[in-house]
Parts: sequence; C-alpha cells; structure tokens
Amino acid sequence: MPMYQNGEMDPGVKALEARQDEIMRKLYELKAAVEGLAKTVTTPDADLDLTVSSSLSSQSFSSTSFTGATDLDAVLGKDLGALRDIVINANPEKPPLSLLVLCSLLCQRYRVLSTVHVHSSVTNVPSQLLSCLGPRHADSYARQMFQLGFTLIWKDVPKLQMKFSVQNMCPIEGEANVARFLFKLLAPYPSDPALATLVDSWVDVAFFQLAEGSAKERSVVLRSLNATLGRSPWLAGPEFSLADITCYCCVQQSGMASSAPANVQRWLKSCENLGHFSLVKLLLP
Repeated sequence: MPMYQNGEMDPGVKALEARQDEIMRKLYELKAAVEGLAKTVTTPDADLDLTVSSSLSSQSFSSTSFTGATDLDAVLGKDLGALRDIVINANPEKPPLSLLVLCSLLCQRYRVLSTVHVHSSVTNVPSQLLSCLGPRHADSYARQMFQLGFTLIWKDVPKLQMKFSVQNMCPIEGEANVARFLFKLLAPYPSDPALATLVDSWVDVAFFQLAEGSAKERSVVLRSLNATLGRSPWLAGPEFSLADITCYCCVQQSGMASSAPANVQRWLKSCENLGHFSLVKLLLP
C-alpha cells in the first residue's frame, strides 16, 4: 500500500477507502429498504404504495419507571432474528397522541427503530407529522441493531388500526385498544383486578367521553378528574399509568386544558415534567 515516508497513508488511498465506506453504507440502506418492503408483503393487509421518511426516536427524556418488567417474547412471540415491527395506520386529521407518547416511553426501555410513512391516499401531511418520531438515525439501515420496530403510516382510514409483523395476529382497532397493547410492552397490567379495572375505565373515559363526548360530558369528566386528583397524584393511585397518558392527551385534544380546575392543572404539569409529552402540544391545532 502506498505510504508517505513518515508512515501516513497516501491521500488517494484514503479517499478511495472513504468512497468504499460510503458505497457500503448506501448498500446497507438499500438492503434495509428491501427488507422493509418484504416485511410489508408478509404483514396482513399490507400497504405498498408508500412515500417513506425514516427516523429513530432517540430523544433524551427523564427516566419514567414502571412496576414490573415485560418479556418481549411473552407479548410478541419468540424473536426469530427479524425485526419485530408494530405497524400503525392512522389518519393525519386525528393524530394518535397517546401512541406517540407511548412510542417515546418504549424508546426509553428498548432500542426502537421508528419510521414514518405517507400512504398515497392522503396529501399535504403537515411537516410536524412527518417528523413526529424524531430525526433519522445514522444507523437506521442496520435493522439488526434494534429490538423493536414502530412504523407509523399516515393513511386515510376511518379508524386507527395496528398490525404486527406476524401472520397469525389479528389487527387491533381503535387508539384505546392499541394504547393498551403498547403499554403492556412497558409494564404488566396491575395484578390487582380493582386497580386494573380502574385504569381501563379511565382509558375508556378518555376516548369515549373526553375525545368524542359533548361539552357537557367533558365538563363532568373534568370535575371527576379534579376530585380524583385531589386525593392522589395520579389517576390510578400513587404511580403514573396508562390512565394518565390517555387522559392527558384527550384533555389537551379537547381544548379544555387551559380552563381545567386546579388539581387537573397541577396533574397536567406533573405529566409534562416527565418529558414525554412535549410533542403533544406541538401537534395540537
């Protein structure tokens, strides 16, 4: 190999090696794109006509801990070497804010490769929705580096739907149900049936009354939230839970956050102090 007398590599050789490294990087990216298409082919009701914007959610947040640990193999099936990818179809007219918060929490627990796609059924998707999972990571072509995939597809769908990259899993519909599934990747549901029922009831209240209810229903829910938060720092007892995530997002989406009573205001601030909710306000109209 040509060298200078002082032992340094010839600049021409260094430039050639740099070009080879760049070619290999692009080949890996192409390989990842092909693997991604193969993954959609094996996903039930796959979407093939996509415009792709890849990213890795790697933001730095304050640590949020949950009681218990989740075994990914127990929830998602045994890892057979391929990236286990959660695929969500969502309408950009109603961004699934709770799922974006949960994605942020998953990134704190696992190595998550997050990607955003735009289906041909929608046009003029706002830029903040295209970048809602964070900037593209330099290693996004190396899928084997990640434990979990989180693929968000902006698509003209009447109801949010989640598909998982295995043939024998039925799609899950509705933001509330998908949120329950994703939270189980963070922590087991409470073993106390009463506490588990309480969490579930708040999730239902969030999506069926706060998000879709009348102004009167929303006011009733705010009073109930205020009473509960006067007795406890979080909605389902002393620990932050899925109930807090879903209710926070739906309070914000309802436009009633600024007029909420004192205990609710304090709780909203406590949620925001965790650091995972900053994206929610950026996506509000």
